[in-house]
Amino acid sequence: MTHTFIVENIKCEGCMNTIRRGLEGFSGVKTAKPDNMEGTVEVDFDENAIAEDTITAKLADMGYPSSGENTLGRKAKSYVSCMIGRISPNMDN
Repeated sequence: MTHTFIVENIKCEGCMNTIRRGLEGFSGVKTAKPDNMEGTVEVDFDENAIAEDTITAKLADMGYPSSGENTLGRKAKSYVSCMIGRISPNMDN
């Protein structure tokens, strides 16, 4: 199943690296394709292995909550996630 999540705080390639690694590390997630220009994350996953709600919660935990659910704490967390993504670029590419 493929679902597009509309999220907040995706600013750059560092954010996208963090999201990609964070979601693709979950059992049941095949691919995660964040788009900082659109503020979306397209996730291809096995709905028998992982629920949409679990993916939504993981995104929020990394600092990328669903649109309209942003908080100051989540914004701060997204900056930390962004910096981690910049320091540790995606080694799969």
